[in-house]
Amino acid sequence: MDDQSENKNVLVIEEIEDDALLRKVLHDKLVLEGFGVLEANNGEEGLAVALERHPDLILLDILMPKMGGLAMLKKLREDEWGKTARVIILTNYDDVEKIADALGNRVFEYYLKADTPLDELIRKVKENLGQG
Repeated sequence: MDDQSENKNVLVIEEIEDDALLRKVLHDKLVLEGFGVLEANNGEEGLAVALERHPDLILLDILMPKMGGLAMLKKLREDEWGKTARVIILTNYDDVEKIADALGNRVFEYYLKADTPLDELIRKVKENLGQG
């Protein structure tokens, strides 16, 4: 465990019904690595948590109920804090145009859930938080 990660919070915004097992494994691995983990089930809830708690990094899915990830990201970027919030898209959605739109909104990276091993994702989280 890295002492620097102790105070870092990661917000995971993903519909739990979408992939409950992945979300639990991701949560457990982040906690094991020393991160605080915040969770939200949709973009609307995720936006509220992000603006209230100011996590160090957001892992954001695109396809969610109530408010999708890209709509949430646009609203996040309208907030003073949210303009520079670190965001990694983690989804099974692979529409190239939507990906380009997300990257235009200052998303740091984009990963497909099915193609990204958990250890690599954790390494990328650490890198984005200056620990990699």
